[in-house]
Amino acid sequence: MPRNLRLATHGWIGLALVAVFWPANWFLPGLRTHLLFAPLWIGYALAVDGIVLARTRTSILARSRRDFVLLFLLSAPAWWLFELFNRWTENWVYVGRDEFSDLAYFVLASLSFSTVMPAVFGSAELVASTRFVSRLSSGRAIQSTGRLRVSLLLIGAVSIVLVWGWPTYFYPLVWGGVFFLLEPVNQWLRRPSVFDYLQRGDWRPVVSLGLGALLCGFFWELWNFQSFPKWTYHTPGVDFLHVFEMPLLGYLGYLPFGLELYVLASTLTGREFASWS
Repeated sequence: MPRNLRLATHGWIGLALVAVFWPANWFLPGLRTHLLFAPLWIGYALAVDGIVLARTRTSILARSRRDFVLLFLLSAPAWWLFELFNRWTENWVYVGRDEFSDLAYFVLASLSFSTVMPAVFGSAELVASTRFVSRLSSGRAIQSTGRLRVSLLLIGAVSIVLVWGWPTYFYPLVWGGVFFLLEPVNQWLRRPSVFDYLQRGDWRPVVSLGLGALLCGFFWELWNFQSFPKWTYHTPGVDFLHVFEMPLLGYLGYLPFGLELYVLASTLTGREFASWS
């Protein structure tokens, strides 16, 4: 793959946004993050997209401005789904939530949530551009049979039921349950699916989405640490060895989260947003 270190204009704009809004989010007094979170993460998404373009001569924004914008539009409703799950599990709470009316909270939270998919998909492409991941295009193939698809669907459905019924014990199944539930649906609807790649032995999407979400997770937790409003966690059984606010074992949830965002985007649009080559 070519390596051109010259960033496109939008990459520099992204870096500038991060340079301005990171310290502002950490060091300004009082309420601030509700206004600064979105531009900070828009900057991250633009910077990562620019870096990917410099490394590979392609990126989500370079291929389609429409798709790049569409990811922002899909992201908020996708994350609200996980907020619904959190009504059952109560794994995270937003400190400072009571400073806002319900309408203001919904609007401001939706604006912040809109940055999740662009950040994760761009980070996944960045991971895919590394030599390590590029070697994973010819691995062990896994064929998607009718029995496997039904099994995945059942695993997903049971996971969601267990989370709903016994959230204290089964809350980790949120991170993976959505993937197992929707992956076979996408296959039946002939929409982009992870198994389109796994059947060819191509493990790049799986690894890239997992590590891309983990990379975003690190920055989410880093930038959240000195924020206000901010989120904190309640994770029974693993609430120790914190890295920022997140328990260390909690970072494992980011790995399947990338796959869940992929299947949600595919289910909602039938489009393939990322490139793995």
